[in-house]
Amino acid sequence: MDLLALVDFNLVARHGGFGKAARATLRPKATLSRRVAELEASLNLRLFERSARALKLTQEGRALHERSSALLLELDETTATVASGGTRPRGRLRISAPLLFSQTAMGKIAGQFALKFPEVNLEVTAEDRGVDMIEEGYDLAIRVNPAPDESLVGRVFLRDRLVVVASPSLLRGPVDAMVPAVVRGGDAQIETWRVVTPAGTSDLTAKPILRLSSLLMIRDAVRAGVGAARLPISLVMHDIAAGRLVHWADVDGPQITLWALYPSRRLLSARVSAFLAFLKAAFPEGTPDELADYIAQR
Repeated sequence: MDLLALVDFNLVARHGGFGKAARATLRPKATLSRRVAELEASLNLRLFERSARALKLTQEGRALHERSSALLLELDETTATVASGGTRPRGRLRISAPLLFSQTAMGKIAGQFALKFPEVNLEVTAEDRGVDMIEEGYDLAIRVNPAPDESLVGRVFLRDRLVVVASPSLLRGPVDAMVPAVVRGGDAQIETWRVVTPAGTSDLTAKPILRLSSLLMIRDAVRAGVGAARLPISLVMHDIAAGRLVHWADVDGPQITLWALYPSRRLLSARVSAFLAFLKAAFPEGTPDELADYIAQR
C-alpha cells in the first residue's frame, strides 16, 4: 500500500471533499483525486461514493479512515519526537471520564496536568455511557469496572467499594424492617441489598422513596436524613469521620475498579503516557482514601 496515497485519502475524508482538502492543504485537487483512485485500485475497493454534489465515504472507506487516521497521527508524532530529539508531550488529548470522577477529581487533575504540559491541548468529556474510542476519536477513557474489550488495553489506577450509609437522624430498625432508601434512577420497586457487617452477611430490604441521577445528589439527600443509600466509601469517608453520616454496613459484591483504557496499539503517544503517569502520581496507592482526600478538597 502506498503510504502517501493513504495520507491523501485521509486528508480528503477529514475535509469532506477533494476541493476542500486541496484548499486547506494547498495541494492540487487533481493530485489528490489521482492518489485516492490509485489507492482504491490497489485495494480493489471503492472508498468514496461520488456524485455531482457530494462525496461520501463507503462503509469500507469509513472503516479504513477510522483505523488508519489514528495510526498516521501516531506515526507523525513519533517522527516529530525523533526529529526534535525529545519526548515532550504535545498535541490534542481527548479523554472520556465518568460523571462522578469528573465532578470530584478530574477538574483538579486536568488543571494540574495542563500547567505541567502546556503544549498538550487537553479535552475532557464527562459521561457514563460506553464510548467507541476509535470511532469517536478518544485517546483515553476512564471507566468503572469495564467489560472486556479486545480492542482496548489499560490499567487499574483506583479501587473503591460500596457501603450503606445514613444520617445519624435515621434510626435503623430491626433486621427484618424495611429501610427508606435513596437510589440512583430506576423505578420505585423494593430492593434487597446484600450487606456485610461484623455479625456476618445479611439482607437489607430497601424501599426507594427518592430517585436521583447523580451520586453526589444522593449523598446530599442522605445527609438530609431522607433515607439510606449505597455509595462509594471514597465519597462518604470524610462525612463518616465527621459524624455527618453513619456507616451501616459494607455492600457484599465485587470491588469497584477505575480503569484507564486506550486503543490497543504498539506505540503509545507521549501525551497519553504522560497522563497515565500523572494519574499514577495522583493516586500512588490507588486506595479509596486517596480519592476521598481529592473529594474533600472540592
